[in-house]
Amino acid sequence: MSLRGSVTPPGDKSISHRAGLFSLLATGSCRVSNFSPCADCASTLEAVSRLGGKVERRGEEVVLRGAGGKLVSTEVDCGNSGTTMRLLMGFLAGRPGRFTLDGDASLRRRPMGRVADPLTRMGAKVSTTDGRPPVTIEGAELVGQRHELAVASAQLKSALLLAGLRAKGETVVVEPHLSRDHTERLLKAMGADIAPAEGGWRVRPSEIRLPETLRVPGDVSAAAFMLTGALITPGSQVTTLGVGLNPGRVGLITVLQRMGAKLQVIEEGRDPEPWGRVSAAYTPELIATEVLPEEIPLLVDEVPILALAATQARGVTVMRSINELRIKESDRIAAIITQLGALGARLWEEGDDLFIEGPTPLKPQGSYDSYGDHRIAMTLAMAGVLCGQTLEVADAACAGVSYPDFYRDLEALKQ
Repeated sequence: MSLRGSVTPPGDKSISHRAGLFSLLATGSCRVSNFSPCADCASTLEAVSRLGGKVERRGEEVVLRGAGGKLVSTEVDCGNSGTTMRLLMGFLAGRPGRFTLDGDASLRRRPMGRVADPLTRMGAKVSTTDGRPPVTIEGAELVGQRHELAVASAQLKSALLLAGLRAKGETVVVEPHLSRDHTERLLKAMGADIAPAEGGWRVRPSEIRLPETLRVPGDVSAAAFMLTGALITPGSQVTTLGVGLNPGRVGLITVLQRMGAKLQVIEEGRDPEPWGRVSAAYTPELIATEVLPEEIPLLVDEVPILALAATQARGVTVMRSINELRIKESDRIAAIITQLGALGARLWEEGDDLFIEGPTPLKPQGSYDSYGDHRIAMTLAMAGVLCGQTLEVADAACAGVSYPDFYRDLEALKQ
């Protein structure tokens, strides 16, 4: 079995989330094309509607009409989407009204105290259930502060910058390492008073306006699975089309190139962010590498599929400081070790570091578990391609959380 052909991944989740949510604060209207069809972004659009925003689907387009910050007090079901909940916490903290944010069983296990605590220091009235959802927010007057984050997190950074749009004075957010900058780019494009400052970003109270049109580039985190599968499967060559190439999102490509991967990246446009095509060809001699702590935020969603690639690389690959993966949809470190280990991979953890020794032939034995985590489900699917058979994976359908047509697109590539 090999993978050959081209595929167009779904619209970028991160940008789609933000376009929808920002319409709650903005004026004007926007026709958004290639909006992500995934379950998480559907949760965002439902949240926007519940809070008083106007959302209309026209075929493959989503039309957003700005609510201008005039929101409706309500309860919001964020589904499985941590991005929806964390960004809404920042949005709602400085808005009049009372709001409750909840989600499914998986989301209820994820920490929200890391967002609630700095918001509270700004004057927000936020309560959680032992640091986890449900989250209740009562709008309050906020005062801008300087936040020095202990971890690099685009969701946490975004929540604080969004709160800063309604806070008195200036809000500054500094991270230990760079994380994705979709929020900063989109806010600036919408007219917010935001700029780099002091090793981070600062924002001042400002109004924002939706652009008339916005085309969302393809999700590079979705493309990562097909590309990596091609790199490790003999006879494979895959091109992903229209993929977002934001520098804060291509950490996996950088690391794979360092490992000797046959990858070609061609930029084809820069609106609203860099985008283009990425091609991958089977690379029989991948070399192990060390992924440094500052690189992790730039590929945090791709760690599972990178771990699979590392099982086929010569030497010991080390991924440093990946503790953030313990609080995703699953404990992804544990999931990677147990599920790839069950296939025969040699991998282990030491503190917050993950070690993978290769190259190792993988041999299916029995069934496997996605733990309800879309990134783990897709990684196991690509492991099956490498092994030449379809693995039996519990809750494999959870891939739809980020890539609804994943299995259809994968079947189309199989030769």
